[in-house]
Amino acid sequence: MSKFDSIRFYHDEEVQQKIQSISQHPMVKSLIEYTFPDYSEDQVQDLFNNIHSIRDFQSKIIYITLQRVLKNSSEGLFGAGFEKLDPNTSYLFISNHRDILLDTSLLNVLLFENGKIMTGSAVGDNLVQKQLFMDLAKLNRNFIVKRNISPRELLESSKTLSEYMYALINKKNRSVWIAQREGRTKDGNDATHPGVLKMIGMACDEPSMMDYFKKLRIVPVTISYEYDPTDKLKMPQLMAKMAEEAYIKDKNEDFINLMSGIVGQKKRINIHIGDVLDKELDVIQNETTNVNKQIQMVAKVIDEQIIANYKLWPTNYIAYDLLNHTKTFENEYTDKEKQLFLRRLELKVDKSNEALVDMFLEMYANPVVNKLKLQNA
Repeated sequence: MSKFDSIRFYHDEEVQQKIQSISQHPMVKSLIEYTFPDYSEDQVQDLFNNIHSIRDFQSKIIYITLQRVLKNSSEGLFGAGFEKLDPNTSYLFISNHRDILLDTSLLNVLLFENGKIMTGSAVGDNLVQKQLFMDLAKLNRNFIVKRNISPRELLESSKTLSEYMYALINKKNRSVWIAQREGRTKDGNDATHPGVLKMIGMACDEPSMMDYFKKLRIVPVTISYEYDPTDKLKMPQLMAKMAEEAYIKDKNEDFINLMSGIVGQKKRINIHIGDVLDKELDVIQNETTNVNKQIQMVAKVIDEQIIANYKLWPTNYIAYDLLNHTKTFENEYTDKEKQLFLRRLELKVDKSNEALVDMFLEMYANPVVNKLKLQNA
């Protein structure tokens, strides 16, 4: 596994030394104070001394931190489909992506609670520029995806990443999480980028790409937030896209988004585990031997599961009705829920800017639109 040293998460034997090296950092102290407000210094040190593996770190600190985050900024985390997962089997979870940190973290909360194998998770190197963030990510079983590199470096990096994911799943029996596309969905349209599947397939050691994908046990995962805690922060990028302008991130934008996702109000959150892709891959293989077409068809199958399993909340139905000036889904929400959503809209968006209002509403309404399209198809 040494060929993966530039991207891998920490080995268990490295964890204790890394924990001690960051224990005095102000941000780590703040994390511990948030999670364990009543702990004395001796209790904190005792906690650190008893962390000897990633699982220790995740179960003794991160899991408890996330419980506090959920208590303070949500009305509950709900899961569906976890009973379909074998507790001794690793999977490749391909998920829609709404929040930088929480999507994969909350999936791991439910995997942990349901006694399933937790994931190694892909994270862009743009989020771990500082050494502390790199350490925390690797202690939380994140592996690194290199961004903003030359085409030649990208090809080499993608192959290494693909081989590492295969090694985790089939040699280490470790599940893997990766987003269906680079970057978060901003407009509510969850779609798998074929480039992600091509990267995953670069380590293919089978005559057929579909046979290789079978070995990875691909499972589509859908996460849906009743309130997107970073909805307002996604607006500038949507505006730039509408104006056909290049969008350039502010220096601290990723960190602001990350923190807003943690502390922002989310109301209810649902994570739905789909079905392992199996017979679908046989159908695709029988239909065409063209790998590019196969990849596109796999992306379509993943998208259909993600859309079908998307939990539509009152906010989605309200946004659809407001956007389309209808009462189509008025039975799906109460007047109080509608007033709360309108209040949020008022706080987040300049209501005199009609285009902005529409973009905000589309962000919540598009999951309804996509589910209707799927049902009609």
